[in-house]
Amino acid sequence: MTRQGTTYDESMSLVGPRRSRRKRAALIVGAVVVLTTGFYLPMTLLAPIAPVTAEDRTPAASSTRLPADLTWPGTQASAIGSPDFPDLQQSSGTTDQRPMASITKVITTLVVLSVKPLAVGEQGPSITFSASDVAMYSKYLAEDGAVQPVSVGESLSQLQVNQVMLIASANNYAESYATWAFGSEARFLTAARAWLTANGLTHTTIADTCGMNAGSTSTASDLVALGKLALANPVVAGIVSTQRLSVPGVGNLHNSNDLLGVAGVDGIKTGTLENVGSNLLFSTVFQFGSRKVTVIGVILGSVNKTTLYASVTALLGSVWNGFHDVTLSTAGQEFASYSTPWNSTSQAVASKDESVLVWADTPISTTVAAKPMALAKAGTAAGSVTFTVGKSTIVVPLDLKQPLSDPGALWRLSNPFQLVG
Repeated sequence: MTRQGTTYDESMSLVGPRRSRRKRAALIVGAVVVLTTGFYLPMTLLAPIAPVTAEDRTPAASSTRLPADLTWPGTQASAIGSPDFPDLQQSSGTTDQRPMASITKVITTLVVLSVKPLAVGEQGPSITFSASDVAMYSKYLAEDGAVQPVSVGESLSQLQVNQVMLIASANNYAESYATWAFGSEARFLTAARAWLTANGLTHTTIADTCGMNAGSTSTASDLVALGKLALANPVVAGIVSTQRLSVPGVGNLHNSNDLLGVAGVDGIKTGTLENVGSNLLFSTVFQFGSRKVTVIGVILGSVNKTTLYASVTALLGSVWNGFHDVTLSTAGQEFASYSTPWNSTSQAVASKDESVLVWADTPISTTVAAKPMALAKAGTAAGSVTFTVGKSTIVVPLDLKQPLSDPGALWRLSNPFQLVG
């Protein structure tokens, strides 16, 4: 087509736009390449990987649950317990309060020591006896109670008075000791009742200092708790485990507890009362490998000491048989497992062997707390496993058994959404 004064070629009209589009396309491609190279590739190849959650592999409980089969005596009341094993708390017979007899002297000792404490190795202040103390001796002697000699002007240390009272079970020394500390038996009894309440011995009643009054009563369970308090005081624990002792002015003392040293018995106090029977608050220490277990028990109302001592040894033997070891973990034992999307696997395993001494059918439960993991070396801390054994807990650390390795560039580039930005 020809216009006047102008020559126009239609084919040339498309050249400019085509070149422009190609140029823009090339720029876009270049930008994509630049972005991919400068942003996407580093982000995918170097970005952290989202951690995976462990799957719990807790094994079945390994405890052989053995019911307690204790040899209880056919007496008024009995109980057994341990400061080391809260789950070992068993009783038999009546739960009513029974006369304590001379076990009452343990309360007298602890109440006096609560206001006039003694440390191991201390003798304490001197206690000088008067005519009223001699009168106490005569009173208890007339009642056919256990006594030890005393004279006006005689002085003994506080520790020695405790020893005469607990080892020889001297009733007159118990009242003299309480009167020395509180001024009178009545004031002592007021303090003793407050002490019993403060220590949770709410099923114990005290009516005198020595237990000759049948109104001084307690339950078997309360007396086990009293035994724990006695052994927690090292001065008292040392006295009640002493078989023989010589005290100047008094003479040679022989412990009224003839079971000391038999079957490991190391305390605590006898108590005999006419028409009530023979009582014994006792303790022993069992040795299981490197583990020591203190056991405290009481038998109330046995017909005589011979029967009483036979009952104690039989009961302690059955308690011994109730303990057994349970393996909680072995080093390398699996408690959780990991499986990654790129098919790398590993396990959370126990870092050490762990076992526990349990009493009878004490329940055992296991709780695994394994950490989420992504990339990690073998041996990395992987959480813990907690064993609840009765009322106590044992924690064993967990380690990663095999490494969780990087999945590699191909997996990273093809799985960008499993990366942490």
